[in-house]
Order: sequence, then structure tokens, then C-alpha cells
Amino acid sequence: MIDNHYDNLQSIRDLVRWGASRFRQAGLVFGHGTDNPFDEALQLVSHALHLPVQFPEHYLAARVTPDEREAVLALIQQRIDSRKPAAYLTHEAWFAGLPFYVDERVLVPRSPLAEWIERGFEPWLQPDSIERVLDLCTGSGCIAIACAAHFENAEVDAVDISPDALAVAQQNVERHGLQDWVRLIQSDLFSGLETQRYQLIISNPPYVSAAELSQLPEEYRHEPELGLAAGREGLDVVLRILAQAADYMEPDAILVVEVGNSQETLSECFPEVPFLWLEFERGGHGVFLLDAQQVQEYQADFQQALRRMAHAG
Repeated sequence: MIDNHYDNLQSIRDLVRWGASRFRQAGLVFGHGTDNPFDEALQLVSHALHLPVQFPEHYLAARVTPDEREAVLALIQQRIDSRKPAAYLTHEAWFAGLPFYVDERVLVPRSPLAEWIERGFEPWLQPDSIERVLDLCTGSGCIAIACAAHFENAEVDAVDISPDALAVAQQNVERHGLQDWVRLIQSDLFSGLETQRYQLIISNPPYVSAAELSQLPEEYRHEPELGLAAGREGLDVVLRILAQAADYMEPDAILVVEVGNSQETLSECFPEVPFLWLEFERGGHGVFLLDAQQVQEYQADFQQALRRMAHAG
């Protein structure tokens, strides 16, 4: 039982404020769907009270029962003691307006790609005319499912090398009733795919460099390293995608890949390649777009760089 010291925490607002204060005091790090202690506390409080993620502001003044307060405080304490991101404690994350089951077999969905999926990648694509999408490194399936949900006529192939990740993705495909629209494939990038072409190839692959990986806060160490680590420069997986993507793109297709903090390194490696770095109204960076002609034009350069990397390794 929680002792009487907490009896003055009577409302939802009290619990959110108290949780945020404790998180700051404990030096927690945020970045898995929230970027500040207040939103993280609100996420956990809402979950413990069985409330929706968004509820009317006047609910904050609602009083909680002693049992509810005890459940909230226990969850807040678990966040502090375990350093696990809130999504791993609640087993839910939101992406492109959709809820997803998550656990430590997959990264917590947080890619800024959600914004461009919602916008349909216009003007490069017309959302209603997209029929074939390939999502590489699908993880929880959030990008593939969001594409299937937002592109009415699209069939999506969702690829991941990890059977554990695909098991989570399967739960999410079934949760959203998209079994006829999203096909899950265990494959090391393109290696297990049939010969076919797509109008959109999209990926949030591993792109964390060795140096960055060694400095990640404890919260990120609960995520599978397979979904983060990408060699010394953070480009091991991205280079493989660039070197092979042209063979799987329709003439009017686009390739969209998130590379995060490896953006500068990638640009320095290929100064002649006209990467279009997408801008985000809701925050985000490190996502490039190339059309099929550009990917084809520089394919030899990408393949040469991949060979150099393999030789150096």
C-alpha cells in the first residue's frame, strides 16, 4: 500500500504534476513518443486510470480513488526504477494517429515519417493511385500499417529480419484488420523478396553509429540493438538499401529513408547525389527522398561504396 504521505494527491492533475516532478528529479530521459516529463507522466497516469490518450481538459480536476492513486504511483515508480520508456510499460504507442502494441522485441514507434504518410507524399505520389508499397525493417509494423490505412488501394509488403519483430507486427496487423493488405515477410532487406516493383519504398532502418550507440541513455538500451546499430558510421544498412533499391522501383516510384543523425555522414559520402531532405511541421530530421531515376543514376556509386565498406569491414 502507498502510505498516507500521498493522500494530498487527489486529482489527475496532482498525479501528473507529481509524476513529472519525480521524473525530473530522477534525471529520466525522454524520446519514445514524448519529449518531456509532463507528457510522459500524463501517458502513464492515463493508462493506469484506463482513460483514453486524449481526454477533455476538465478531467484533470477529477478526483481519484485511493486504489487508482496507488496504481498510478506504482507505475510512475516502475518508470523511475526500470528506466523503461513508458510505451514498454503500457504496451501501447501511437503512430500516424493509430495505436500499436509494442514490447521490447521492437523499437518504440516515433519516426517523423508519420507526418508524410498522413500527407500521402504529395506531390511525388498521388495517394489514391498507390498500389504497391514496400516497408523495409518494419519492426512493429507501424509504417506498413499506416501506409495501408492512409493509402486506400495500397498493398504493403512489410519486411524484417527478426522473427520476434514480425510476431509483434502480426499482432498489430490483426489489431487493425489489415491481413488482406499487409503481407509480413522475414527477409534480410531485399534478399527474400520476389521480383516485383513498388511505387513507394519506405524505411526506418537501423542508422545509429557505433559512437552514438555507446552513448545512448539507459532508456534506449531497453530497445533491441538489432533495430539501432548500423556499424561504425551508422550507414551499413542504408548503403545496402541504396545499392539495391533501383531493381525494385517502378519508373515513377520514390525511395524514402530515415537516417537520423547519420544525415551529415551520408551527404558527405555522396556529395553529388541530390538527396531531398524532407521538412517536418511537427519536428524531425534526417529523412531523404530520391526518385527512381535518381536511385538508378547513382546505383553504381552506391554499389561501389557498399563494396568498399564490406572490404574495410
